[in-house]
Amino acid sequence: MSVLAISTKVYDDLRAHGEETYPYECCGVLLGNFEQGNWSVVSAVRAGNTRTDSAHNRYNIDPAELVRIQRDAMRQGLDVAGFYHSHPDHPAQWSQTDFAEAHWVGCTYVITAVAKGRAEVTNAFLLAGTTEEDKRFEQQTIEVAG
Repeated sequence: MSVLAISTKVYDDLRAHGEETYPYECCGVLLGNFEQGNWSVVSAVRAGNTRTDSAHNRYNIDPAELVRIQRDAMRQGLDVAGFYHSHPDHPAQWSQTDFAEAHWVGCTYVITAVAKGRAEVTNAFLLAGTTEEDKRFEQQTIEVAG
């Protein structure tokens, strides 16, 4: 199982983001470096959820905002390590919609379950595969440190 290394501050920030946006899904971009076969996340950039039809159980990051975040990351010598979002009053497991809308193979997708406004479980999933046809989510171990 691959490992997602993340600082305590970044971990706490992305969980707090889910609490702040409850009962709607929060979303953001994880920035870091790929080291020895695993992602090391050093920053979580909050993004606006542009879904107006069902923000309580869906999210979307505006492509222009994502490009800006990616360019800022490159200037800092970082890569897009993945994405995070919350599941208000639902488990921290990927949904069929999450899977269908995941396209960044090699990136991690972090999901936090927020129950009644409080962050509970946070899980990470690596989007593995080489094409849309063989992509799959693989559970990751989250290592929170520092």
